[in-house]
Amino acid sequence: MTTTKLDLTGLKCPLPALKTRKALRSVTAGDFLEVHCTDPLSVIDIPALIQETGDKVEITERSDERSDARIVFLIEKTNGAIDNSNAALPRTR
Repeated sequence: MTTTKLDLTGLKCPLPALKTRKALRSVTAGDFLEVHCTDPLSVIDIPALIQETGDKVEITERSDERSDARIVFLIEKTNGAIDNSNAALPRTR
């Protein structure tokens, strides 16, 4: 098992969820992705993403200090691939 760290501090919605989704594509099943972010909406967006992908959020930490408000998610990749069901369709004319 390996843990890949993803620092998304300072990014605002929807970037933390989008970058987490992209990073999960390169994580092998059984490995972990540790996501650090500061956007309060991540508490909603990232767990919703994990529910879609079928992976698991192992640990959610919240540091609510005024100067260093951060959220840490530890996501376990349980399935082999993320589908592209929400991806943009190719343009046809």
